[in-house]
Amino acid sequence: MSDTRAKGKRRTSVTASPRSRAKKTRKATGSLTDTAIAALQDMKAVNVRVLDVRKLTDVADTMIVATGTSDRHVKSIADRLVQRCRQAGFRPFGIEGEREGEWVLVDLQDLIVHVMLPRIREFYGLEKLWDVRPVRRATSAA
Repeated sequence: MSDTRAKGKRRTSVTASPRSRAKKTRKATGSLTDTAIAALQDMKAVNVRVLDVRKLTDVADTMIVATGTSDRHVKSIADRLVQRCRQAGFRPFGIEGEREGEWVLVDLQDLIVHVMLPRIREFYGLEKLWDVRPVRRATSAA
């Protein structure tokens, strides 16, 4: 048998630089977010809100909050979200609240998706908690 590899040449693995790894992660996160939004829109989720939480926590980069019209709708939205993300190659780390269907949390590592009933969403107010818009404070003259 003849050896088809060139003698004297070694294959070396090139490790990606931290900057290129960060770009890859952002690109994957972007496509994950796009996949999730498409799944939510496909299932007619209401009032979909995307929040960038990178400056607030290390747990995730993006959080999506969406509303379903009934507990069955909330469950269906979450099921479709998980299905579409798996098809795109993203495996969820955890899914909570599927049985009750009032609030389903899907943890996709860099993306956390909350699908809630309107009364639950209003009660907890996650958008107010995680929104990082600058707040102007009125100064009082003393």
